Amino acid sequence: MSAPDFSDLFLDRKRPLQEQLYQSLIEWIISGRLVKNSKLPSSRRMSESLKISRNTVIHVIELLKKEGFLLSKAGKGVYVSQHLPYCAMELEPSSPPSGHFSEFSLPKLSDFNEAMKSRPRLKSRWPTLLPFSPGVPDLKSFPFSIWNKTYRQHQDRIPISGYGDPAGYLALRERLAEHLLASRGVRCTSDQIIITNGRQEALNICAQTILNYGDTVLMENPGYRGARFAFNTKNAKVNLVGLKENRLDVDQLIQENLNAKLIYTTATYQHPMGGVLPLKDRRNLLDWAEKSNCWILEDEANSIFSFEEKPIAALQGMKKNTPVIFIGSFCRTLLPSLRLGYLIVPESVAPSFIDTKSILSGPCNLLHQAVLADFINDGHYVRHIRRMQENYKGKWAHFCELIRTHLEPDIQLIKSSAAMFVVITTPGYDDTYLSEKLIERGFGNAPLSLSDAKKSGVSGLVLGCANTTQLQRQQLVEYLAKFLKSMNIKGASQ
Repeated sequence: MSAPDFSDLFLDRKRPLQEQLYQSLIEWIISGRLVKNSKLPSSRRMSESLKISRNTVIHVIELLKKEGFLLSKAGKGVYVSQHLPYCAMELEPSSPPSGHFSEFSLPKLSDFNEAMKSRPRLKSRWPTLLPFSPGVPDLKSFPFSIWNKTYRQHQDRIPISGYGDPAGYLALRERLAEHLLASRGVRCTSDQIIITNGRQEALNICAQTILNYGDTVLMENPGYRGARFAFNTKNAKVNLVGLKENRLDVDQLIQENLNAKLIYTTATYQHPMGGVLPLKDRRNLLDWAEKSNCWILEDEANSIFSFEEKPIAALQGMKKNTPVIFIGSFCRTLLPSLRLGYLIVPESVAPSFIDTKSILSGPCNLLHQAVLADFINDGHYVRHIRRMQENYKGKWAHFCELIRTHLEPDIQLIKSSAAMFVVITTPGYDDTYLSEKLIERGFGNAPLSLSDAKKSGVSGLVLGCANTTQLQRQQLVEYLAKFLKSMNIKGASQ
């Protein structure tokens, strides 16, 4: 390891340079800025960098070598000693014991940060690559050879080596508009599409562009925690709307005449309960939003693999000039590491959303966007989705059958409309404790209670089945059955 070139080392020309350099090098060594075994620059380079005589540098280095701070390696140069002289212990600056730094000495953080501290803290808010982690696709089935071939065709292109348009790569936006019209009935032009760094950034952009501090937002409950976090950054007043048959209760919305600046819904796959909003309720929701002058944030990041119920056209394309903003993502259909998603907004307000995107994070990775544009244009995306539809459907059916056979009635299976997730309720058990035990055994999951903002006592687990094998599904169910049995026996004996 090489040492720094000392370009930021200040020497006062009015004081002895040799003495200053000697003291500075010792301080850097003791403080750890000059790491043990790191190589010093040559004396010529040091003298040029410090703008002092080379003889001065050589004299100081030789002195430090005699004292044991530095050593020479034949033919290699001068290095910081691995074992410092005993006197260095006396010179070492005192520091407070580990863990005893006073937080109150720092300026206070935001109220939002304080509110976050009161929430259950997870090791990671992002899914890991453990089997059953929600939202992780079957990575082994991804067509890497096709993707990598397209990648190599683009990686040396100068035009996509810069920052690019904050709205996104034009060819990708054009292909995406065509694909969404055919697959989801979404009606838009490329000018209405904004490519984002995944679903969460899309939510953050919407919160920053639409909401003023203290505005009211309506949300399904249970619901997606990431959306609540985005709205909380604007100190929004989040009012919760219950579910009916595991989907947004539109009748409650209309009957109670609720007012808000924005309503967030996962209409095509209610997150996490899996219900699908029927056509009649979609029309009623659109009518209510127009009368109430309320934005609808339609999040379809989880709905692509719906198969239990016939997919219904997106809210965005059901009527012209609706106040609907559509969110989608490629993280669950392709690769999470791509970190690509998209927003579709009404054309008249698109410049405002693009401005927010530009300020928050700037353009997304142009190379990935170019590869994805060709991947869609050449038909690989649709073919991959169709293959995964059958792949996930088989895994989902097998997993559900195992749960019905070995875990019910202690655990209850929630009917879901999509093949990437299985949701179970665990009444009478602490789902965060169950979640931790499963993770310790190498099984990913998410506690259902974390999606319940009302903290009403709901207990359950959200389990991804896309990234699992048949053996892993059998092992999880077997472990969970034994673990619940041991808990029941323990509870009965107390």
